[in-house]
Amino acid sequence: MTTVDLFALIFFLGCWFLFDSLVSGRFRPFSRRSLTEVMSIHRKRWMLNALTRDLKIIDTQIMAGLQNGTAFFASTSIFAIGGCFALMGEADTAQSLFQDLPLVAPSTRAAFEMKAGGLAAIFGYSFFKFGWSYRLFNYNTILFGSLPMMAETERDRGRAERLAARIAEVNIIAARHFNTGLRAIFLSIGYLGWFLGPYVFMATTAFVFMILLRRQYFSDARTTVIAALEGAEEMS
Repeated sequence: MTTVDLFALIFFLGCWFLFDSLVSGRFRPFSRRSLTEVMSIHRKRWMLNALTRDLKIIDTQIMAGLQNGTAFFASTSIFAIGGCFALMGEADTAQSLFQDLPLVAPSTRAAFEMKAGGLAAIFGYSFFKFGWSYRLFNYNTILFGSLPMMAETERDRGRAERLAARIAEVNIIAARHFNTGLRAIFLSIGYLGWFLGPYVFMATTAFVFMILLRRQYFSDARTTVIAALEGAEEMS
C-alpha cells in the first residue's frame, strides 16, 4: 500500500465517522436537524398515538414491514460478502480487467486482495448491524404488545406515556442500527473507486458523502417530513 492509498483510506474512514457524527447529532455544524433526527421525533409521536386506539393492527403491520426490510438487507449483505470472496478467488482475472481500463493506477495481486477483503469487511459490518436491528425490531414488537388499552391509559395517562416513550426509544435504537448498516452499503459504492486508484477512491467517497449529506439536510424528503411534524404539532 502506497502513502497515497493510506491517505485515501484514512479519508474514507474520516468521511464515514464524520457523517455518523452529523446524523447522530454528536456534531452539529448546521443549524438544522437531520432527516434521521426528525424521523426519531415521528417515531415517538407514533407510539403516543398508538395509545389512542385499542385495535393496533396498523401498527403491527408497520412493524412487520420494518422487520422485513431489515431482513432483506441482512440477506443482501451475506450475498455481497460471498461475492467479495469470489472476487478474491479470481483476483488475477479481475485485476487484469481493471488494468485494461484507462487511468487505472497499477496494483499488485496482494493489494487487490486486500481491497476486496476490506470490501467484505464493510459488508460484514453492515450484516451485523442489520442482524441486531432485526432483533431489536422483534423486541420492539413484543414491547409494543404491552401497551395498555385506552381505558387503562385514561386511568393513568402519565404511566402509559412513559411506557410508550420507552418503547419508542427501542424503536429508535433499532432504526439507528439499521441506518448504520445501510450507510455502510452506500459508502461501499465509494469504496469501489479504490480498485481504480487512490485518487478515484477519494473522489467517489466525496461524491457519495455529498449525496448522503444532501439527503439528510437539504432534500425534499426532509422538507416534507419537517412540514408533517409542524402540522402534527399544530393539531396537538
